[in-house]
Amino acid sequence: MRKQQPEIFAAVLAAGRASRFGATKQLVEVHGAPLVTRAVSVAAEACDDRVITVIGHDWQEVVQAMHSSAGFLVMNEDYRTGLGSSIAAAARACNECADAVLLVFADQPLVTVHHLRTLIERWSGSDSEIVATAYRGTQGPPVLFPRATFDALCDLAGDTGARALFRDSRFTLQSVEFDDAAIDIDTQADLAALL
Repeated sequence: MRKQQPEIFAAVLAAGRASRFGATKQLVEVHGAPLVTRAVSVAAEACDDRVITVIGHDWQEVVQAMHSSAGFLVMNEDYRTGLGSSIAAAARACNECADAVLLVFADQPLVTVHHLRTLIERWSGSDSEIVATAYRGTQGPPVLFPRATFDALCDLAGDTGARALFRDSRFTLQSVEFDDAAIDIDTQADLAALL
């Protein structure tokens, strides 16, 4: 049975080196705002200001770009090892206070407050239910993980993401279609195509 007010924290992942992009992509402006600022703003609005921002590479510049919109900051000292370490840092940070964590990637500039709220609304409140975004024949971020996944998320390392949990028989996977989530900024060409 779903709690009346589950504590759902958004975790904006903004720690990576962006080696394929060739610069600190979290700072790149898209439609007038740095990617990280936009992601934190959207996540904060969707989750009633319960936001964790995972930082690492060029963290001083990233924090400065966010001004006061950063929420709770989590330093990922292992950001060089890959995405898994950032997911683990986010899960550890909200392990004691959240019923679920909504992973939001800073490099998906078309993700909306409405979409994040739809993911939250789709969640039944069950500790065995994951709610992912569906696009281009796959499922991925943004994605809501319940508390029962936190131990597995905390164990992630290197470039290993959390998709293995989508296939874990302990969990059911729900999805919400949102084709714009397929747009992410990994290279300069991705940015040029968006602008």
